[in-house]
Amino acid sequence: MSGHEAIDELLAEAGVDGLRLRGALALLSGGRWWTLADLVRETATSRRTIESLLRVLPLEHSGDHVRIPIDQVNRYNVGVDTDISGLGNPVAGMVAAHAETLERLETLIAGAPRGRHALDHVSATAETVLRRALLLGRRFWLPGARLLCVGDHDLTSLAVRMVHPEVEVAVADIDDRILEYIDAQDLGVRTRWSDLRLGLPPSLRGWADLAITDPPYTPEGIGLFAARAAEGLRDRDQGRIVVAYGASERTPMLALKVQKALFDLNLLHEAIFPHFNRYHGAEAIGSAADLYVLRPTTKTWPAIAARLDRLATAIYTQGPQAVESAPAAPPDEAAVTAFGPDLLAGDWPRGLLPQVPRTRLATLLAKPYAADPERVAIAVPAGLEAALPRLLLATRARHVRVLTPGPVADLPALAALLAPVYRLAAEGHVLDAVRLSPPDSGPERVVRRIMDSAHGKVANAWREALTEPGPTGTAGLTKRQARAAVEEAAPWALDATPLELPLHRLARMRARIGAPTTA
Repeated sequence: MSGHEAIDELLAEAGVDGLRLRGALALLSGGRWWTLADLVRETATSRRTIESLLRVLPLEHSGDHVRIPIDQVNRYNVGVDTDISGLGNPVAGMVAAHAETLERLETLIAGAPRGRHALDHVSATAETVLRRALLLGRRFWLPGARLLCVGDHDLTSLAVRMVHPEVEVAVADIDDRILEYIDAQDLGVRTRWSDLRLGLPPSLRGWADLAITDPPYTPEGIGLFAARAAEGLRDRDQGRIVVAYGASERTPMLALKVQKALFDLNLLHEAIFPHFNRYHGAEAIGSAADLYVLRPTTKTWPAIAARLDRLATAIYTQGPQAVESAPAAPPDEAAVTAFGPDLLAGDWPRGLLPQVPRTRLATLLAKPYAADPERVAIAVPAGLEAALPRLLLATRARHVRVLTPGPVADLPALAALLAPVYRLAAEGHVLDAVRLSPPDSGPERVVRRIMDSAHGKVANAWREALTEPGPTGTAGLTKRQARAAVEEAAPWALDATPLELPLHRLARMRARIGAPTTA
C-alpha cells in the first residue's frame, strides 16, 4: 500500500471525526516545523492517533521536529478550514486584551511547585487558566460572588483574582506546597488544606456560589471532586460547578463512565465546551479536556450523601492510591497489639483487637472523639501521608502510635511542627507521639492552646488565651484588644481550624503570636 493510500485509509476509518487528522495534515503542510507534543496539543488529538498519521506520511526531520516536504505539500493540503478550536472557546477574542495577565500567569505557572504524578497533576497552560477566569465573567454575575477551587495545581485561583478582584476566592488542596505558593503571591486567596477523601474543610462547606475543579480523570475521582464541590455551595438552587475533564477520542466508554458518575449525582449538564482546556503533557488525551458547567438539582444532595457513604480512597490513575493499584498490605499487628490501644483509627484487619472501639480517619478529623482514650493507634495508608500531622492534632490521647507504609518523610520537620504538643520518636514504619505538658506562659502557651483545640476555630482559641491572666497575676488583654490583635496578626485564621490550615501557617504561628502577647 502506498503512503497516499494509507493516509486515505486512515481518513476513511476516522469518518466524521476525521477533521482531527485533516487538521494535523494542514499544520504539517504549512511549512512550519512541529514536534509531536505540539501537534497533539494543537489538534487536541491523542498521541497514539497522531503517531499513526506520522507513520504513513513522507516527512522531513529537524531534530525532533517534522513537516511535510515543501515539494509535496500540495498533495496533502486538505484545502478546508480545520480550525475547530473556537467551537469550545467562547472567550477566544478576549485573551488579547489581557496580555499582561497572561504573561504573569506564564511566569507563575513556570515557577510553581512541580506536579506530583501520584496526584495526577498535569499543568494547564497559562492561556487555559486565563480563559477559565474570562469564561466565569462572561457566564456569571461575579460582583460579590465567592469561588471555591477544589484542588488548584493549575493556579486558577490566581487568574480569577487578577481578572476579577471583586470575587472572593478560596482553594482546598491536598498539596501544602501549592497552598504556600498561592499564599506567597499575596492576591487575597484563602487557602485550606484538604484531602477530599477525608472531607471538605469546615470553613468552606456551604461557602461558595461557584466551584471549579480539574480532578483526577477517573470515575471515582470525578465523582468525589464534584460531590465535594457541591458541598461547598451555599445556594443549592443557583450554584454552579465547573469541571474540566478529558478523554482520548479512542476511549468513548471511559468518557461514558465518567459522565455516568456525574449523572449519578443528578447534576444537570448546562454546557460542555469541547477542548477548552489545554495542558503541558497529558498527550494520551490529546493534551486537552472539555469544560463542563453543571447545576445541582433537588436530587443532587441525597445522591451526594449516598456517594460519600461508599467512599473509596483509590481515585487516581497512578501511584499507591490508583484505582487499579494492588490492595495495601495490612498494618503491623504485633506493633499494635503490644501498644495496647484504647481506640483504633483507620482501616485495620477485622479480627484485630475486636474489643477495641474503632473510628474512621475522616471521622477523627471531622469532630473530637466522644471518649477520652489514653492510647490511640492510627493506620495511615500509602497516599494519605499528608494527613499525618492533622491526624496527630485531631486526637487528644496522651500517647499515639501511627503505623505508616514506610519511614516518615522528613521526620525532623514534622517533629518541629508538632513540638508544642508532642515528642516524636520513629522506628521504621512505626511513629510514636507522646503528649507534652502544656507550658505556663509565653507564646508557646497560646500556640499549645490553639493546637489542643484542633477542631475549633484558631481565632477563638487564640483570643481566649490572650484574655487569660498570666502566671504571675498579670492581666490579660480585654476581649476587644484580643480580637484586634488576632485580626491584625493573622487575618487568615479567623474562620479556620488548625486541621485545615496549610502547614506553613501552622509552622509560623508562634512568630505571629509573639507580638500580640506582649501588647
